[in-house]
Amino acid sequence: MRIALISDIHGNMDALEVVLADIDRQINTAKGDEIWCLGDIIGYGPDPVACVDTVARRCKWSLMGNHDFGVLYEPTNFNAAAEQAAHWTRKQFEAEAKLDREGAVKRWEFLGKLRVRVNEGPFLCVHGTPRRPINEYLFPEDADNSPNKMQQIFERIEHCCFVGHTHVPGVFTGDCDFYSPREISDSTWQFKSGEKVIINPGSVGQPRDLDPRSSYAIIELDGSGEAKSAKFIRLEYNAKAVSEKIHGIPELNNWLGERLLEGR
Repeated sequence: MRIALISDIHGNMDALEVVLADIDRQINTAKGDEIWCLGDIIGYGPDPVACVDTVARRCKWSLMGNHDFGVLYEPTNFNAAAEQAAHWTRKQFEAEAKLDREGAVKRWEFLGKLRVRVNEGPFLCVHGTPRRPINEYLFPEDADNSPNKMQQIFERIEHCCFVGHTHVPGVFTGDCDFYSPREISDSTWQFKSGEKVIINPGSVGQPRDLDPRSSYAIIELDGSGEAKSAKFIRLEYNAKAVSEKIHGIPELNNWLGERLLEGR
């Protein structure tokens, strides 16, 4: 069995379409493979409605990210551009409700039922960290600079945890190390028996590791449901076209489009 792990789409339908097309070449959901989403379907990007509807249709489940929460309830602790984007996104859902009431109800129900934590077999899945599943960031530098934080987070993990939120792909180990995909042979992490790891697949629609390409991961399981490997995949998409869409929306800060071109 294979699991396609996606996260942090952020209303970027152009990137999501490219990633899902590649996923369809990598896995077979008709034969039991699955797509899991680690949250932040919306926020920042120009196509929030299409992204939510697509994730609802294509993924087994999605988590509640902080931007999903901010649109559904209230954007707190957001910077000005993110808060502005959250309010604009909510208006898009409200506008769609006037065109398709039934579809709008399903959309809001889907968002309202997003969970903050999912346990699937040996895997714990959260958007942020097991300690604070919606809002806490787990940065690569925490492996070196925040040993207490790392210890407290790994104490909450039995085997493997999948997270998003930072938009930076890689693997954290229980030994307080972080490995980016560039540091892993063939960008594929081979799981070892008894080890504890945290996997971040990176961001579909808003990468922040100075690589503007979309990022996701394929988790391969053995016959008993244990993880064998995690392969990180990067894909080109038309980031310039999405940036131009953002620039064409007065309510969205142009900086949100510019950062797509630089992966930051």
